[in-house]
Amino acid sequence: MKKLLDVISEYVALAFRALELDEQYAQVVWSARPDLCEFQCNGSMALAKTAHKAPIMIAEEVASKLSEDRDSMFEEISAVKPGFLNFKLKKSFLASYLSEMQKNPRFGSDPVAAPKKIILDYGGPNVAKPLHVGHLRSAIIGESIKRILRYMGHEVTGDVHLGDWGLQMGLIITELSERKGDLPYFDPDYDGEYPKEPPFTIDELEEIYPTASAKSKEDEAYKERALAATHELQQGRRGYRAILSHILSLSVGDLKKNYEKLKVSFDLWKGESDADPYIADMVEMMKAKGLCYESEGALVVDVAEETDTKEIPPCMILKSDGASLYTTTDLATLVMRMQELSPDEVVYIVDKRQELHFVQVFRCAKKTGIVPESVSLEFIGFGTMNGKDGKPFKTRDGGVMLLSNLIKEIEDRMYERILEADPGTDPKSARETAEIVGLSALKYGDLSNQASKDYVFDIDRFTSSEGNTGPYLLYTIVRIKSILRKYAESGGSAQGTEIADATTESEKNLMLRLSGFNAMIENAAEEKAPHKICAFVYELCNAFNHFYHETKILAEEDQDKQKSYIRLLTLTRDVMLQCIDLLGFEAPEKM
Repeated sequence: MKKLLDVISEYVALAFRALELDEQYAQVVWSARPDLCEFQCNGSMALAKTAHKAPIMIAEEVASKLSEDRDSMFEEISAVKPGFLNFKLKKSFLASYLSEMQKNPRFGSDPVAAPKKIILDYGGPNVAKPLHVGHLRSAIIGESIKRILRYMGHEVTGDVHLGDWGLQMGLIITELSERKGDLPYFDPDYDGEYPKEPPFTIDELEEIYPTASAKSKEDEAYKERALAATHELQQGRRGYRAILSHILSLSVGDLKKNYEKLKVSFDLWKGESDADPYIADMVEMMKAKGLCYESEGALVVDVAEETDTKEIPPCMILKSDGASLYTTTDLATLVMRMQELSPDEVVYIVDKRQELHFVQVFRCAKKTGIVPESVSLEFIGFGTMNGKDGKPFKTRDGGVMLLSNLIKEIEDRMYERILEADPGTDPKSARETAEIVGLSALKYGDLSNQASKDYVFDIDRFTSSEGNTGPYLLYTIVRIKSILRKYAESGGSAQGTEIADATTESEKNLMLRLSGFNAMIENAAEEKAPHKICAFVYELCNAFNHFYHETKILAEEDQDKQKSYIRLLTLTRDVMLQCIDLLGFEAPEKM
């Protein structure tokens, strides 16, 4: 189904063509002054020089030509100095467009003509550590982008890309050896089967790492042992690989539970360790091509370019002791992804402070031929989630807040608000609703901001049912559901009825907002920008609530008019539900 702006622009282009004007300037846009008109065309200004006419003269000629059509889609056409063309749509045309939208299972949005195979790398938690607020943005933004791209027809694979190959593994092994040194994993001569059950619980594991990390900062010998253990793990020491296997089995199960609470899922649960088998051949290939060299004992690849305006250091492939780094495993992961999935595009949703790292990795991948030129590598860097003090979000005592605690705090706040609004609410029902609405507050509070920008996490504002918040959206959807439910319970049915012409400005405004869904979702997918969906659905909620407050819907005596209202509300509800699903949350039946 054509986007509304395209339909209007093509119609205006007919007048440009008839007047022998370049029709590329007939592009119509939404009005920047909705108090004056609904749409506008500014092409007359750009045409003035080549047409040798004042812009207002060109605009007047186009307006006159369009006015000759008795079946025009426009209710009003006007030329305004210095050369604007202003339009208002006929109510009948708009109603017809919305009726077509309602018949379309995708509300007028067409899948892309050429779907791509896209890998999304988001999440990135380290194993053996609980998720904290620093993991929130990657998970939430990545999940929404995955849903948006799939909705548009792309084949998307989401990979969590676990951190399971660095120093933290060596620290855990070292601390475990101090506590339980008699375990067979630490006996280099042991050649039997290792125990199937892990030698620690998830709670013990999550306590071991911070203890080991603290020790390594105070005890240099301890740190050296951890570095050595890391190197031995990466070199394939059998007992250490078995410990890693235990860590992964416990940690991944726990991570999945936490991500499920966020309604975030991954197709692949691969980690840096999965890329290890590809490292040796990758390094040999770079050496054979003469693309890498030694610098202070380390193996590096130059990735600087003549056009760089700032220094881009060489990409380090191996440390002087032969150990791999993040760059090593990221490059080897790309080797693995090219071989196993052959993607057209690989997108990383990562903290924007890691931009330099990915510049180095992307350039090295292309320079060495790991990734063909035809494959796109994209970095989406997100900003920091800050507290009200403008600093990275912390607990009250200054520590890093666990993600599970943040989710619980929001749910508890929503639970309190629900009981304050209606003390008679069943506590169990209130708790279930609080979980749904709390998630909307958390996700919408993040996604409504442009990903690259820092934002202030304000729990009071995010959980409010007023303003640009997740709960406000859900209250609006629940209100529509309630009206539709009451209408059905009264025996009413609007099936087969088409949306009629708007009778008020607020009704027409709601219809106009709905008509922009297909253009918005296409743009959000192209730019991988969930905040565009947030802006759209928030405006849609405002338009509906304005219409609702000045319109008698269930009390309307004219049954034909009432049926049209019901059809309009049904479309509004369905579009809103689609939007919030793409953002990664849902709406309850009641609030």
